[in-house]
Amino acid sequence: MSFLLDTHVLLWWLAGEEIEPSSAERIANVQAQVLVSAASVWEIAIKRSLGKIRFAGPVGDAVRREGFNLLAISDLHAEDAGALPLHHRDPFDRMIIAQAKRENLVVLTRDPVFAAYEVSLLHC
Repeated sequence: MSFLLDTHVLLWWLAGEEIEPSSAERIANVQAQVLVSAASVWEIAIKRSLGKIRFAGPVGDAVRREGFNLLAISDLHAEDAGALPLHHRDPFDRMIIAQAKRENLVVLTRDPVFAAYEVSLLHC
């Protein structure tokens, strides 16, 4: 199974914060494909530059150290994100939703608004 981490889940994982045990097991499973959207890298970089979060070093390096794969943003992802209903106004979350739908991925998140979209979710 392939999973796409929402940005907050990635940050919690990297910081060693608590995640639902069943979700943590799936992230740690070496047979699972765990992906991180380029949108999450972008979001973290912006929040870091604004002083909203502290994050040392390149985000992509941290993602790769964990054995996760980066998911680039394609033109199809961008079109899909733009066409989503406006249940969620956060452009980074809209991209994650669009990528998950297009690539048939399960999103690991705690964001309740994701449930308004037809996307597979796993609560963290």
